[in-house]
Amino acid sequence: MSELFSGGALNQQLLQPLGWLVLAMGALSLILTLGRRIGSALQLRLWGIPEALVAGLLGLLLAPSGPLPLLPPPVMQLWADLPLVLLTLVFGSLLLGKPLPRLQALWRPVSGQVSLALMLAFGQYVVGGLAVLLVLQPLLGVSPIMACLIEVAFEGGHGSAAAMGPSYAALGFPGGQDLGLAMATVGLLSSTLVGGLVVVLARRRGWLLQADATAEQTSPTAATAPSGAAATGAAAWAVNLGLVGIAVAIGDVLLLALRAATAPLGGAVATVVDSLPVFPLAIIGSLLLRWLLERSGRSHWASAPIQSQVGTLSADLLITAATAGLNLKLLQADWLPLTVLALAGLAWNLAVVLLLGPRLLPADWFERAVIEFGQATGVAASGLLLLRMADPEDRSAALPAFSIKQLLLQPFVAGGVVTVVAPLAVAGWGLAAWTGACLAVVVVAGGAGLLLARLQPAGGAGGAP
Repeated sequence: MSELFSGGALNQQLLQPLGWLVLAMGALSLILTLGRRIGSALQLRLWGIPEALVAGLLGLLLAPSGPLPLLPPPVMQLWADLPLVLLTLVFGSLLLGKPLPRLQALWRPVSGQVSLALMLAFGQYVVGGLAVLLVLQPLLGVSPIMACLIEVAFEGGHGSAAAMGPSYAALGFPGGQDLGLAMATVGLLSSTLVGGLVVVLARRRGWLLQADATAEQTSPTAATAPSGAAATGAAAWAVNLGLVGIAVAIGDVLLLALRAATAPLGGAVATVVDSLPVFPLAIIGSLLLRWLLERSGRSHWASAPIQSQVGTLSADLLITAATAGLNLKLLQADWLPLTVLALAGLAWNLAVVLLLGPRLLPADWFERAVIEFGQATGVAASGLLLLRMADPEDRSAALPAFSIKQLLLQPFVAGGVVTVVAPLAVAGWGLAAWTGACLAVVVVAGGAGLLLARLQPAGGAGGAP
């Protein structure tokens, strides 16, 4: 009898978290559906307001600290853990749905994309360092590690901010995790709101790719996509979700192998690798799996519409959950440093994208630049959302170039090695030296990008705004 009772208690312990998980996902899906309905009815996208942001604000109203506290704390805790999982799904699906482009044809656009992304990422350390050195330290005496918050929160998002919390605490900045999470939410809000308004401006100024340029800008292999990939039945969904799971699993295996290989080295190397999240390697899993499908003649298993919907839904759920979990009390308590850092990062991102985007990128420069703005301000999910607003018919070649660029840079910035090394460098070298080193990277990356754009003008810049 006692054994039966013990087993029943164990079942209760297992079922209770499962019940909260079902409730959390059900509530999140319902709120997103309602937000989409409201956004569609009010045509908010025409005003540059994404539907996922509307859903997130609805969730914020229903949160325990909101005016209608209908959602229990365990649900909010589960939502707080979702961004890293959802971001991994975004990267796991990124390269599965479309034929792999020929690298020769992508050299010019990808080189410009890499230059732009490096300037955005390292420039955030520069403006963050200047903001701390010139404003926040003299006024508030903040930790120099705070200069790292723009990049870890804007580029890396909630997952990276949470992962870096213990490192910040070990370096004498115990509030770094909470401030990073708050900055990540500010980044999401900024990327969706400001990015949406920039898309509206682009429509009015004629920066978007026109229909007659479609043929020139389409990926060389995109026309060969199998027509059967449009199948969207239940079996096709099951297969495609399985493929995403395999891509993420490959990323997990690669991360475990990397940690096993670097563990004997110890020291800073092991610390850096142990802090790496799985999503930078999920995109490698996505690439390897797509390559295997193409080599085996089974690329039709990966449906472009389904993979696009997986990425879109993951991005929308991420933005909804992160916005609903906004800690208003923390924002109110630390509004001054957060405002200074957020404005510095946002101003830098806008300046680089709008001033250098048309000079570094091909004719579909705005589509390519706006996805970088979303990535650099509110992680890749925001970039994909803004690209969908700017290019709903998928006419540009922005996504393939962005995907290859992510493959090259994601292991290093936006939650990668540089993100982990940055606070160690600030603590060891000093903030001024680290800021100077990042400025050198910005100058080299920008100069190289402009030089390549001049040497390879064919299909080049679409003209400055």
